[in-house]
Amino acid sequence: MTSRPPVFQADSTATWHAELHLAFTRQGARSVLRENRHRGPLRVQKALYPEGDAVCQTLLLHPPSGIAGGDHLAIDIAVDDNSHAQITTPGAGKWYRSGGAAASQTVTLNVGPGAMLEWLPQESIVFDGAIARMDTRVTLAADSRYLGWDILCLGRAAAGERFDHGRFDLHCRIERAGKPLWIERGSVAGGDAMLHSPAGWAGATVCGTLLCSFPELPQQAAALLEALRAVPPGDGAQHGITAPPGLLIARYLGDNSEAARLWFAELWKILRPACCGRPAVLPRIWNT
Repeated sequence: MTSRPPVFQADSTATWHAELHLAFTRQGARSVLRENRHRGPLRVQKALYPEGDAVCQTLLLHPPSGIAGGDHLAIDIAVDDNSHAQITTPGAGKWYRSGGAAASQTVTLNVGPGAMLEWLPQESIVFDGAIARMDTRVTLAADSRYLGWDILCLGRAAAGERFDHGRFDLHCRIERAGKPLWIERGSVAGGDAMLHSPAGWAGATVCGTLLCSFPELPQQAAALLEALRAVPPGDGAQHGITAPPGLLIARYLGDNSEAARLWFAELWKILRPACCGRPAVLPRIWNT
């Protein structure tokens, strides 16, 4: 999927270069947000504790509500030894049509020994004509735990928009103790034939990936796969769940971002007790 994207005129609007650095640590029985530094329009308001002291929940905010051509966002999160952080967002992320400049988002997640991170953003909507690059790197210690997902929507389906112009590039890497568990790269141009091919997006407009890794996964994989596969997406979309060594993967391919998110939430309810040793408590922001 490497077709040449169409040429746009350069943007004349101002661009944002934003950074957010968060670090979590354990103080007694409490996971705390020990560092919260930001530059530009990226921030969290405060630490929340809907489940008590053990889990520090934060809402990642991007006040402009969308990423325009030329914007560059960098998110760096460290979860220190034996702490537990849960990161989510209050709404969908939007990648606006570009006038020529590329936009990017780089997410770096470092999970220390005995620590747990839940990375649960709401969906990203790529507008027709956007030129975007999304990079995510997750670094796990030998005994840390990670449960995260990403949902990508091409075009604004409710408005009848398709992704016919522009381009987006994806890169996701997860490694544990210096060894890669997952490396995925993708590059899609608007209107590419692979968006309609059975070997690509098969005409769908929404793709989602859930990834989970924890030390006991090899012993629990068979039982988890059986339980997870008994829960299909509510809209009947194409999907699959697999467990290669050290990792559990769920995929959604359909046309409904809400159905994808609700399906991932149902899978999360099954995975969270196994991965994090805690019952699933839905973040309140998901209900607003």
